[in-house]
Amino acid sequence: MRRVEVLSIQRVGAADLARIAAVDPSVNVADAGGWFDGEIRETWPAFTANRYLAPNATGQGTREVRDALLARAEVILGGWPYPLDLRARSPLLKWFHQRPAGASNLLMGDLWGSNVVVTTSRGAGNTLAIAEYAITGILHFAKGFHHANGHGFDHRAYRPLLIEGKTMCVIGAGGIGRDVGRLGAALGMRVVGTRRSYVPGEALPAGFSAMGGAPDMDGFLAESDFVVVACQWTPETTGLIGTERLALMKPGAILVNVARGEIVDETAVADALDRGHLRGVAMDVYNGEFEGPPPERLWRDPRVLITPHISGASDANRHGAIEIFCENLRAYLDGVEMRNRIDWAVGY
Repeated sequence: MRRVEVLSIQRVGAADLARIAAVDPSVNVADAGGWFDGEIRETWPAFTANRYLAPNATGQGTREVRDALLARAEVILGGWPYPLDLRARSPLLKWFHQRPAGASNLLMGDLWGSNVVVTTSRGAGNTLAIAEYAITGILHFAKGFHHANGHGFDHRAYRPLLIEGKTMCVIGAGGIGRDVGRLGAALGMRVVGTRRSYVPGEALPAGFSAMGGAPDMDGFLAESDFVVVACQWTPETTGLIGTERLALMKPGAILVNVARGEIVDETAVADALDRGHLRGVAMDVYNGEFEGPPPERLWRDPRVLITPHISGASDANRHGAIEIFCENLRAYLDGVEMRNRIDWAVGY
């Protein structure tokens, strides 16, 4: 029987490792979760290492031992961050699965654009928690909470909005975006959204009143009181929300970004705030979040709420990465198409 060597460089519990091994008798699973932390500290920005690695984590094993593990691996399960030279050190590697959902996390390493099949956990993360964050960001500014606690006690400053009847546009109605739309509709919002793969006439997701493709975005923005960015970051979406599209939004609109910072032009956002065009902005991401702190111009503005990429965290872990990995491992062994395979030309 041919052995399929699967290497986990992501910290995975014993039960999940057993689930992977149980997919097929041919699978041999090696656990190296955390072994590469020392290398990551040496090759990634200190801000990234301090944010994503356990305190004082230095890895395990010698470089030779880690190289030997990579050299045998046909399949690797990884996370964030990861060894930037993974492809060069894994000559037998045919498939890499990234536990996070965002394909753009891999742009810095040598897997991007390679001949290795790469899949992500898109649509299987803690999408509901992220959607709740987006709705919370809207409510925070809609009810004027940014005026509380140290920002004075003038009741005239609050100007609370009634949520029911307002229009919310979800840019990127995938797994996260659909949950955002469903929750918004439950609060009485009219929800519209866009998808790159939208096919005219297809059934609308729960809670959505209208759906369109990229050409429909500007029309939707002009109708919107609230805008939630939940799409993938690709060359096509870089700077998607800039000066012109911010101007299309209704005066006093609220913007929430739970996707990637590079999708929103932050200078244009700051300018829109200075003009009083935006009521508030909630950002769980920002441009350069993996290299350094938030931009000072936005950080000091009370109309901007910035958090360190925590929207997917909650007391109930519903992340389905291992389920997708096991499903894809079965597909890999059977020689059939796997879910969430990155199309290098498209960017996710």
